[in-house]
Amino acid sequence: MKSVSIQIKGIVQGVGFRPYVFNLAHKYDIKGWVNNDEKGVNILLYAKEENIQNFINELKINPPKLAKIDSIEIEKITNIKEYKSFEIIESTSSNNKSTIVSPDMSICDDCINEINDNSNFRFNYALTNCINCGPRYSIIKTVPYDRCNTSMADFILCDKCEEEYKNPSNRRYHAQPVACEKCGPSLKLYNQNSINIYNNIEAIKETANLIDKGYIFAIKGLGGFHLVCDATNDETIKRLRNLKCRPNKPYAILFKDIKSIKYYTLLTSKEEEVLNSKEKPIVLVDVSKNSLLSPYINPNVEKLGCFISYTPLQNLLFRYLKNPIIATSANLKDEPIIRTKEEIFEKLGNVVDFVLDYNREIVNACDDSVIQIVEDNIIKLRNARGYAPTSIKVKKAINKKVLSLGANQKSTITLAFENNLISSPHIGDLSTIDSVEYFERTIETFKNFYDFKPEILVCDKHPNYESTKYALKMKEKEPNIEIVQVQHHYAHILSVMAENGLENDVLGFAFDGTGYGDDGNIWGGEVFIANRKEYKRIKHIKYFRLLGGEKAIKEPKRVALSLLFDNFSLDEILLLDNPVVKAFEQNEIKMLYTMWEKGLNAPLTSSIGRLFDAISSFANILHVQTYEGETGLQIEQNYDKCITDTYTYTIKNEEIDLSCMIKEIVKDSDKKLICSKFINTIVEIILDISNMYKDYPVVVSGGVFQNKTILSLLIKRFKQVDKVLYFNKEVPSNDGGISFGQAYCII
Repeated sequence: MKSVSIQIKGIVQGVGFRPYVFNLAHKYDIKGWVNNDEKGVNILLYAKEENIQNFINELKINPPKLAKIDSIEIEKITNIKEYKSFEIIESTSSNNKSTIVSPDMSICDDCINEINDNSNFRFNYALTNCINCGPRYSIIKTVPYDRCNTSMADFILCDKCEEEYKNPSNRRYHAQPVACEKCGPSLKLYNQNSINIYNNIEAIKETANLIDKGYIFAIKGLGGFHLVCDATNDETIKRLRNLKCRPNKPYAILFKDIKSIKYYTLLTSKEEEVLNSKEKPIVLVDVSKNSLLSPYINPNVEKLGCFISYTPLQNLLFRYLKNPIIATSANLKDEPIIRTKEEIFEKLGNVVDFVLDYNREIVNACDDSVIQIVEDNIIKLRNARGYAPTSIKVKKAINKKVLSLGANQKSTITLAFENNLISSPHIGDLSTIDSVEYFERTIETFKNFYDFKPEILVCDKHPNYESTKYALKMKEKEPNIEIVQVQHHYAHILSVMAENGLENDVLGFAFDGTGYGDDGNIWGGEVFIANRKEYKRIKHIKYFRLLGGEKAIKEPKRVALSLLFDNFSLDEILLLDNPVVKAFEQNEIKMLYTMWEKGLNAPLTSSIGRLFDAISSFANILHVQTYEGETGLQIEQNYDKCITDTYTYTIKNEEIDLSCMIKEIVKDSDKKLICSKFINTIVEIILDISNMYKDYPVVVSGGVFQNKTILSLLIKRFKQVDKVLYFNKEVPSNDGGISFGQAYCII
């Protein structure tokens, strides 16, 4: 007989790992024990050597489906003790927490079958879950992941649930949120006066009935509330847009199942696979031309954010609904998703007609993840439910505890300790008091998970970012904390390097909307030679001015006009027959020319994101945008793959000069031609510079690479020349990946 101890790290708690080990041990006639601690799962095996090896092989090949194993450490025991049985023993506690918190997961097929089976005691129960599905991150207060450390602590199990909870052969063994209608959280429907009018299944039936009649609801999901209404009802959606002051930004649509999505959209096999995955994210897909969905869902955009019902409540709701529903995050503009009924009535009382709530507390808010498929690659636009917290292992152990604070938009935080980089779910833009409070609360949550006291704080160089201000505030409180500031675009490149374990020099393209440059200007079209410790800016888009600063971001016509000022005289511009010129009064152009000439409230930028804005105005698509990224969506939609021409540009020393492109654009009038040639030009610039530095691996990151057409073209072109292109997959290429890159710089 032999004996070995095994320590497993990764996402191994709250995923059924201990009962899996218990049953696997019985399969191979192994004695010993398994338990949890703050680092992961510990196993002791006592059996014949062949049985132990079979156990280890199966553990590696076929672990629990929600588990993510980062490491398996096996140690032979020389002082062998005899065991008579295999047991699951109590969790142990130490002061070194490092087990990874599991993301929330969509309802599994077994639980769906139970809530639809009238002979099962969980028939119609809207908060059903098991070890293979349901809330994790959203209910946990600290690790180890035990019921007493979650928002289920006050719900005492009934006899039936307790029997399942204590049975290692049951899929609800130590499933911490396990409950039923008798002993668990309950569902309540409230009218606009906050009066409870229906409960449980009757509340669901009435909710479906009222949605079909055109009412707007706030419905509690796993990580926060959704605003919900009928996706085929034009008048209701127009009312929702008016009440939310959201004129054009597309809404996500929740469907009953994949069959329902196929009825309204055009899916690829990969998109179908991801929509049906255990994470069930929102996936951007092409809309069918014969779609019966309201055109007010996604005005002027032919893509649709779709997802499948992922909670038992949603599954039961679709039993009675007639149509798909809008399910968008319930929040005020630039604020985090709302977690409580009370906050819904306080902030969105004028928007919602009814609220469907349950009394299991959401400890940690978590939005829906947003995905798009590019050349069969899963690209995250928002990293949240199902995928986050996101962790990767790095080769080199981290000696100090590092907390990186990300950017100001699409905020996330990342913890670095031991061999772990752990990134939070999407937090949002830090532009309101509530969003900053949420940011700080998320930091405290992650510190609490791991008893984490940061020794190094990493932040952006922008002095006005709330994340930077937080770092400086912490430095005042704790003078021994070290602060490291990392340039924004360098952090973008580092985020890709971290994902791929790259340490040595790469050729990095960081293209986005804005970021504080080392020279004090607004960067966004940068090319670096970079490694994990340093970078050199070797190329950038030639600077141009943003007329009116922040106002230029909302008014693309101002960016376009600035580019005209760079390339034509004022008299020439006033005579141009061009949509940009027509978007202004002549005296307004003269005033803005003075502003441009004297550099008054007209900062310099190299941003390709702002170039997208300008192109939308030149193409007469958008002169004023109503939400971030609107110009990029419109330009992508007007791309014609049959047009392969590019505009002229020059690369001289460090500058990428687009003056010739602007002069050529004013001669073109067809919007598809302008948009297509512009996208082709961006791709050609990247390929051109890559050929100048052939010996370097190529890395691309930044919000511009969320553009599916640009990334797809690059992947194809690099494949043609048999060269690897590195881009973000685990974290978003937008600012949601900044904290990840910041942390990688320090380890």
